[in-house]
Amino acid sequence: MFVIWILFLDTNSWLIHRELDQEIKELKNNKEYYKKEIVKDQKDIKILKDSSELEKFAREEYFMKRDNEEIYIIEYEDSIPKKEKDD
Repeated sequence: MFVIWILFLDTNSWLIHRELDQEIKELKNNKEYYKKEIVKDQKDIKILKDSSELEKFAREEYFMKRDNEEIYIIEYEDSIPKKEKDD
């Protein structure tokens, strides 16, 4: 009876510890992922400090242009997401 109580019913049971261990493992994995993302973003920030790279980024990502320019955005059929019909 005591063993069953300790393994399953107690507030510090083995099941709760197992769940907490899994959560800790998941959080450690998330920590590693975010560390890698921080390093990648720091590299991007370093690159964007150059004015020509910043201009290139603004043109590509935000479709910015100079006053005397025209920009045409060409979308191909295979690059447009298809809408799914609700049945």
